[in-house]
Amino acid sequence: MNKEILQPIDKLAIALIVTLSLVIGFLVWGGNVCGTNCLFHTGPKVSNFSWQNKKIGREERAFLLTFDRPMDRSSVEKNLIIEPPLPGKISWSGLRLAYTLETPVLYGETYQLSLQGAKERFAAGNKSGEVMEPYVSQFSSRDRAFAYIGSQGEEKGRLILYNWTKQQKKILTPADLIVFDFESYPQGDRLLFSAADASNNSNALSSLQLYTVTTGLNSYKPEEQSPKIKLILDNQDYQNNKFDLSQDGKIIVVQRINRHNPKDFGIWLIREKTSPQPLNRSIVGDFLLTPDSKMLAVAQGEGIALLPLQPQADPLDFLPRFGRVITFSSDGTAAVMVNYNTDNPKLRYTRSLFYVNNQGVQKELLNVKGSILDCQFNPTATHLYCLLTQLQSGEEYREQPYIAEIDLETATVTPLLALPEYQDSKISMAPDGLGILFDQVLTGEASQAVNAPTSNSGEVIINSRLWLLIPPSTDSDNSAKHEVEQLPFIGFRPQWLP
Repeated sequence: MNKEILQPIDKLAIALIVTLSLVIGFLVWGGNVCGTNCLFHTGPKVSNFSWQNKKIGREERAFLLTFDRPMDRSSVEKNLIIEPPLPGKISWSGLRLAYTLETPVLYGETYQLSLQGAKERFAAGNKSGEVMEPYVSQFSSRDRAFAYIGSQGEEKGRLILYNWTKQQKKILTPADLIVFDFESYPQGDRLLFSAADASNNSNALSSLQLYTVTTGLNSYKPEEQSPKIKLILDNQDYQNNKFDLSQDGKIIVVQRINRHNPKDFGIWLIREKTSPQPLNRSIVGDFLLTPDSKMLAVAQGEGIALLPLQPQADPLDFLPRFGRVITFSSDGTAAVMVNYNTDNPKLRYTRSLFYVNNQGVQKELLNVKGSILDCQFNPTATHLYCLLTQLQSGEEYREQPYIAEIDLETATVTPLLALPEYQDSKISMAPDGLGILFDQVLTGEASQAVNAPTSNSGEVIINSRLWLLIPPSTDSDNSAKHEVEQLPFIGFRPQWLP
């Protein structure tokens, strides 16, 4: 009987199989039997951290830590450290820990998350739970930055970006365009703006076109640092007026008038990668997109209509008490609106500011003999900051502008700063609550400047200053003072980037 002869390659394969089998068996035995000091033992691990090496902004309010096995939850909560500190609340679902922030992250920061000394929940036999391997990870917040329109020198009429974190200023638009207004996309990587050709300064307001420009913000790629401009909407057949950008950056609404038929006017809708389409040809009042990007709040007669973003659709709701929506909270659950008090003879020539939420609450915050120019929620929507005016006594009609803080729970109004001058002023609250940007604008006759931007009333802006107001902490007592700083920039309409 002939015996089978093993070839050298067969012997090598058998040797490898035996060796690998022994190694696998030893690893399994070592990981389950030999205890915490075993050379091959592996303790519990963090298998995923949702913010690892990411840049986050105000919209990110919670992260997830996922473990590879059940953990002793108290040992995890006790040993979880974030530096700089980020107060928050912990909840669990199976192997996942969710950490929800109490306030948005501070911009321009690098954070380190570390966890060591935590134990698994179950252990073999009567032994204590195994201690996890030390875990360290980092994440960062977006750069603190804002944009504004320049008003002097080479910056006149151009869109300017200032990266506060990196102390860098960048001109985003060319000298042959005069910028009139702008809004930021949700990541701050692009700005949507209206502008006219600088050579057509006398008819600039009637020749506006819509563009986007890249900012290079929060990008480390050299090729993305140079601004790139793209035309979004031309002015050939229609005059473009007011516009609004949805909070998710996917929808633009524009008020337009047909150049050949003035009776053809209304709101047009531009969705991503689609051509502009008429939405409603009867809207002439002020409008604002809701934060969920599904409706348009429009001033219509003696009330606010909530219109779905469908051509010629009927309103889904109507709020008859109000004549203007000033702003929404970032989560869309609340808004502030103005009642012009036209139906109350006792309140004639006054305006009332109301807090309105999705639970049916309509709460009056203040009543002024003057104007309510602008308001912004703080990041946690507990306070409101408003630019108001108060009618002064005397023969000459004069309104005194000031910035006030309003506690939304108590309706307490605290004046913070009186402004000696204002024209078309707006305020902008930082996404992390650092402070409020505002401007002071000096206007003049058209003959005083060439190729200069204009105010909403058509006056030429010949000079302007930018200011930062840092309000007292909402947790401080009434004696705490605010801080005001003039910024070293000459421009107007400053806006923090999200």
